[in-house]
Amino acid sequence: MRFYECTFIIRQDLPAQDVHKLSEKYKGVVEKTGGQVIKKEYWGLRSLAYEIKKNKKGHYIFFGLKATPETITKVENDFKISEDVIKFLTIRVDRIDEKPSLMMQTPSETEK
Repeated sequence: MRFYECTFIIRQDLPAQDVHKLSEKYKGVVEKTGGQVIKKEYWGLRSLAYEIKKNKKGHYIFFGLKATPETITKVENDFKISEDVIKFLTIRVDRIDEKPSLMMQTPSETEK
């Protein structure tokens, strides 16, 4: 199995409760196909750099995954057919860092 970092953006008009349900759904897809979600972070409702599908903001979700390429293909296909996911990016990495990502750290932690 390989390590991946997957970030996806969910449209702005969904309430936070539905966003968390969607992230649990995708976590379930990963686990059902033999993968493992090592790290999960909700980065909040953030402004997009440019408008995507008439959305100016989006809910950002980050997963650190240990999975096979087939699992990643299945998850990305689910992202593509979902009307709620407006953008996603999955990259392969050497390892998943257990510390919070830069998006989750406070400004005092990043200055160290």
